[in-house]
Amino acid sequence: MPSSTTVPNQAPAPAGRATKVAPGVHAYLQPPGGWCLNNAGIIVSGGESALVDTAATESRARHLRTTALGLNAAAPRTIVTTHFHGDHAFGNHLFPEALVIGHERTRSEMIAAGLHLTGLWPDVDWGTIHLAPPQLTFTDRLTLHVGALRAELEHIGPAHTSNDTVVWLPEHKVLFTGDLVMNGVTPFCLMGSITGSLKALERLRAFGATTIVPGHGPLGGPEILDRVEDYLRLVQQLAAEGHRAGLTPLETARDADLGPYAQLLDNERLVPNLHRAFAELDGAGEADPLPMPVMQTALGEMIDHHGALPCCLA
Repeated sequence: MPSSTTVPNQAPAPAGRATKVAPGVHAYLQPPGGWCLNNAGIIVSGGESALVDTAATESRARHLRTTALGLNAAAPRTIVTTHFHGDHAFGNHLFPEALVIGHERTRSEMIAAGLHLTGLWPDVDWGTIHLAPPQLTFTDRLTLHVGALRAELEHIGPAHTSNDTVVWLPEHKVLFTGDLVMNGVTPFCLMGSITGSLKALERLRAFGATTIVPGHGPLGGPEILDRVEDYLRLVQQLAAEGHRAGLTPLETARDADLGPYAQLLDNERLVPNLHRAFAELDGAGEADPLPMPVMQTALGEMIDHHGALPCCLA
């Protein structure tokens, strides 16, 4: 990621914690939920357990492992990786007993990206990590049984990325959304699609979940989906106005009034989101990735707009 001004990160956030959301279903939350502070899931039934995602750093993944073993004596046998980003997947290798499952593009894009994320925040103590991409891949849907609990895996998108997977527990109406949904944290669609994200929200509503575990931020219910949709429609509105006025995405961001969404964590993501929205106005399809030079420009302009490298508390 290009950088204008680099400032030291603050002290890391506290370790995550497990919160029971249904019998045998636990959300592993890492407040406050900003850059690289993702949520995960621990599913336990009949002496078996499974994870939904891991964590960004070695120490955080080891704490997740300790937490999972405290809930079930046997180590998790499976990990569902919701998408290729390292904050959700770098800890996979610390669960050698587990079969890693993910969308087919989660595997290919994780291998292509490698450990690039670690270079973006050199002050973070990443520890010793290496890639453990999905060993079992699917294209559309897959059912995972953990003891008596059934987990339905479904690929939705392109949205946050090209390879987002949700985990639905129909018995308890719990939905793990990965980064399709963030609560109190700015959505990030540079590697996916704004239009696709809005369609994804329609699909998420159709599950009828009463508990939503977002990829970042606090637990919630269906109301989270409404807030994400409102933000994304604001991005589309700002993009349309800026595009008509002949402005660039960065110029549009500088003039933008985000209203209540200015209070979201990581609101500097407006700049890359506008780059994606501008591309869609120019005819890019939902499944058309932005060229790498455009992504690099968008991330560099995000830093310039923010005035420094965004803070990562991992």
